[in-house]
Amino acid sequence: MSSDALVPQVDALLDGPLPLPIVAAGDPVLRRPAAAYEGQLGARRLERLIEAMRETMHAAPGVGLAAPQVGIALRLAVLEDTAEVPEEIRRAREREPLPFRVLLNPVYEPVGDRRAAFFEGCLSVPGWGAVVARHARVRLRALDAAGAAVDEVFSGWPARIVQHETDHLAGRLYLDVAEPRSLSSAAAMAERWNQPTPERAAEALGFPLP
Repeated sequence: MSSDALVPQVDALLDGPLPLPIVAAGDPVLRRPAAAYEGQLGARRLERLIEAMRETMHAAPGVGLAAPQVGIALRLAVLEDTAEVPEEIRRAREREPLPFRVLLNPVYEPVGDRRAAFFEGCLSVPGWGAVVARHARVRLRALDAAGAAVDEVFSGWPARIVQHETDHLAGRLYLDVAEPRSLSSAAAMAERWNQPTPERAAEALGFPLP
């Protein structure tokens, strides 16, 4: 995407109120591969967009936000997870704190064969969740906000966040890779399936786990 097309769109978004409006499933921007970041915004405008996305992620609240979720078809995502959860959940889900980070043009690949399945949700699919089996460890390559190379291995819940947000940039939603029979409302997840792992849901709803 050229600067001529992208800059006015980003400026219009940043001129509006915060937090930014989050695009919901059904909008084509969530289904198109995003454009690579090649300096189209310049340093100051990129910094402002990142800060606006960070504020929006916190307000939602969420642990990640991709640029297409605020209507910008650019390969940019922000991630952060304080992992303030009960110890039983932290252990079962390997949920360790993930400090704030910015990813430009991220790609990932699996490390090893192990997969882990847990309920996921998405800020662009409010009110619903489903079980997704994902790679337990991934190698991430990207650029940070300053343009420095990122080459890092993530495991557990941080690896899940990396995969979820990077998938957004390819036009994929978590529902595309979820177990369909696990689809549950937020109320059902809170009342029935709030256990650290989805084994009980799998047995009751009739879907396999890896």
